[in-house]
Amino acid sequence: MRIAVPTETLAYETRIAATPETVKKFITAGCEVVVQKGAGEHANLTDAAFVDAGARLADSFAETCENADLVVKVRAPSKEELAQLASGTAVASLFAPFSNPLLNDYAKAGLSCFCLEMIPRISRAQSMDVLSSQANIAGYKAIFLALEHYKSFMPMLMTAAGTVQPAKVLIMGAGVAGLQAIATARRLGAMVEVFDVRAAAKEQVESLGAKFVEVPVDDADGEDAGGYAKEMSDEYKEKQAALIAEHAAKSDIIITTALIPGRPAPVLVTEGTLSKMKAGSVIVDMAAEAGGNCPLTEKDAVWIKDGVTLVGISNIPALMATDASQLFARNVFNFISPMLAAESDGESDDEPVSFNINMDDEVIAASLICKDGEFLKPQLLGEKE
Repeated sequence: MRIAVPTETLAYETRIAATPETVKKFITAGCEVVVQKGAGEHANLTDAAFVDAGARLADSFAETCENADLVVKVRAPSKEELAQLASGTAVASLFAPFSNPLLNDYAKAGLSCFCLEMIPRISRAQSMDVLSSQANIAGYKAIFLALEHYKSFMPMLMTAAGTVQPAKVLIMGAGVAGLQAIATARRLGAMVEVFDVRAAAKEQVESLGAKFVEVPVDDADGEDAGGYAKEMSDEYKEKQAALIAEHAAKSDIIITTALIPGRPAPVLVTEGTLSKMKAGSVIVDMAAEAGGNCPLTEKDAVWIKDGVTLVGISNIPALMATDASQLFARNVFNFISPMLAAESDGESDDEPVSFNINMDDEVIAASLICKDGEFLKPQLLGEKE
């Protein structure tokens, strides 16, 4: 069983899908691991560390993935990489299933693709949940991105020269990223208000010492069966917009995290709302990759509009590549390891292992998007076919 760990080539991607820690675990389990030279450089993981863990180094993507049974990546293979992967190879990565135009091409190439975004949110799969581990990092880093551009203190300061009032932070969305942003802002001494369409978020928000902002309307709870926010009624949206505008005008920092899987990011901060914000305010739009919660957000750019700084970094976890890679790699190992099966009777320490894709396992069945030339999730293809 050979596992390949190539260098990520997507712009701004600094993470790696395996670390010396997980490489050692794979090798202990009976696998051979090949790592492309320099793959961990941006995450402060040296080639020497991978060699010490037992990996073999390769010079190129093609050499790294040659004869590989499984390729582990952070981002889905590009068109150029796809052409270098042999039929029958398995790939585990983030596949951006709602926007990736190559989905059907992976199936046609004979790959078995595990879409890590589609791992179900069940208790057994918590240790495999890459979305949560990376969102946790992103929520933390978002506060510090805001502080890079906010020209005042975060906490209240009482000095001989007078008192500095604490920053007022408005966080939109109390999922994993939002909750970490709340906790981080509170630790830094900010006054924090939080808006979320899901009623269940109120208790979590208040337990972190923040104020929960509720839309005064009798509407169904805004949470779907998977625990994500869902589309709300027009009446709710109107009252939501008015409430957000009121609180945004008083805020120094806004962190937006609202995403609906498979749809453009909902607009929460309109141009009109932004125009009412104080000069020097900062918006960190964590939904930039999906169009942004503010229509003025520019993906992977920072710019100022009417005195308000808009931060549209689309891959925030990559700004903390060392820890992000450590957590991502552990998620990947926890996902892959149950599929590693010894080929003999278990008496030898040097037994070869095989890769067993058990379609009766709900975690595997939910995440496997193509296998043996067949695309297994046709609802994802849509216009991409």
